[in-house]
Amino acid sequence: MTSAQVDKEYGGDGAAAGPAGGSAPEEGYERGLGSRQVQMIAIGGAIGVGLFMGAGANIAKAGPSIILMYALAGVVIFFIMRALGELLLYRPVSGSFAEYAREFLGPFFGFATGWTYWLMWVVTGMAELTAAAIYIHFWFPQIPQWVSALVFLVVLFGVNLISVKIFGEVEFWFSMIKVTAIIGMIVIGLGVLTLGFSDAGDTATASNLWAHDGIFPNGIGSSLMTLQGVMFAYLAVELVGVTAGESENPEKTLPKAINTLPWRIIVFYVGALTVILAVVKWTEFSAGASPFVHAFEKMGIPLAAGIVNFVVLTAALSSCNSGMYSTGRMLRDLAANSEAPKLFGKLNSRKTPAFGITVSVALMGIGVVLNYIVPEKAFGYVTSVATAAGIWTWMMILISHIRYRRGVRAGLLPASSFPAPGGSVFSWVAVGFLALVTCLIAYDKDARISLYVGAVWAVGLVIGWQLLKRRTPRPAESATPEYASAE
Repeated sequence: MTSAQVDKEYGGDGAAAGPAGGSAPEEGYERGLGSRQVQMIAIGGAIGVGLFMGAGANIAKAGPSIILMYALAGVVIFFIMRALGELLLYRPVSGSFAEYAREFLGPFFGFATGWTYWLMWVVTGMAELTAAAIYIHFWFPQIPQWVSALVFLVVLFGVNLISVKIFGEVEFWFSMIKVTAIIGMIVIGLGVLTLGFSDAGDTATASNLWAHDGIFPNGIGSSLMTLQGVMFAYLAVELVGVTAGESENPEKTLPKAINTLPWRIIVFYVGALTVILAVVKWTEFSAGASPFVHAFEKMGIPLAAGIVNFVVLTAALSSCNSGMYSTGRMLRDLAANSEAPKLFGKLNSRKTPAFGITVSVALMGIGVVLNYIVPEKAFGYVTSVATAAGIWTWMMILISHIRYRRGVRAGLLPASSFPAPGGSVFSWVAVGFLALVTCLIAYDKDARISLYVGAVWAVGLVIGWQLLKRRTPRPAESATPEYASAE
């Protein structure tokens, strides 16, 4: 079954997906996400705990060169998003990456991508809950991490069950807080650098970017080793693809959201980190603490550190909120293709996939347990697993895009109204970059656990697929797309 048949199976009344520029399938969802909400979800997806908290460990490893690492990874992320954008305008569906993998690579890859993206968000939800609980310690150090994590889990679960409009509105304001705060941080940091006010005014200088053992103080190798942590910071930029089935006007909102990505990366990552590292020398940052909070503590500006801590807490909750949204939609797409229990395909009276969200949230609760058992290691464990799952998802987007372009060149598929620049050339470049990051993960003894988990997950997927094929025989002709080998 394809996602175009979701309506028949689950009671929707929309049309099937058409070619580029055609209407998206209704899929039974409420199209409750307006342009401003999709834009802010896209912006907010580029600002998460990977920047606000994870950047501390990356700065300690790479020094000022971390700015270059975020910029390099940002270029590759833009290639990935333009590839996704071309696919989205060819056929905008909520199943997104899983649907494209299913169409261009075969049923197994759709199955594997859907479940792996679901896993990524479940694990990312654990990371965000862990980070949020750590941020609460800034004000209430006596509250155990697991208690805070549990409270946040329950509250966000309620938000996602109500309706997609409520989710969109909450995410809009979460993103608005993050964007406003980072712009404010940059402005204040520039003020410290140019006017010399605050306690950090005497030592704040642009020379901090190279004066302390150079731009690569620990060597280029150490800088490259941060790339897996840097890539975690960019997880969720692809979430805009999942919103396709619930956007009011995907043909207009999605290209606009994707095309603004380079500016978001320049301002929120490169710009913010450049200012922070100029105000405070890189040797003062460490893992486990937000570099933004530390910078404002160093400045001695009253209440500023507390305000920044509130912002980074908002960022963590925003990402967790998005994760709950995404997992329910991905499980529904899998159910529509008979690759998950049919219960996951049901919508409640508010047109949200409540059962899928509930099961996903229950599994995110494992993060609460980790915060109870190993609070000091919980964040590192879950981020490495989430990064590996994210790399698989991005790989599937890129390879699907390469196959799609082959189909277009062969005249077997309609051209998208939003073609990626350079055709499939930049998709190949991005594939090579992600392969490099995977090798770096294998080399890093702390991050290597994600590959072990990935191997176990892959075995589970293969076994699950074999069992699924026995229960639900599939037509032989659907196993390999007709245009997969077109030249």
